[in-house]
Amino acid sequence: MKTFFHKFSPQGVSGIIVISESHFSIHTWPEHGYCALDIFTCGKNIDSDKALDFLKKEFESHDFLLKKIRRGLQ
Repeated sequence: MKTFFHKFSPQGVSGIIVISESHFSIHTWPEHGYCALDIFTCGKNIDSDKALDFLKKEFESHDFLLKKIRRGLQ
């Protein structure tokens, strides 16, 4: 697993977590109460819905838009 994050001044962060079959990325705009997440998986070991539920809870998100894109081999 590798992680890369950049903190902006005075606030905000962009980052990525790379694991063997997936990656998670985040870009935040706290001044707008907004963040964009990418939960990319290409295997059966990561439950992206469970990961999204966890992140919604941690961010105390009340308003969100979900777009699922199926890519690659089905």
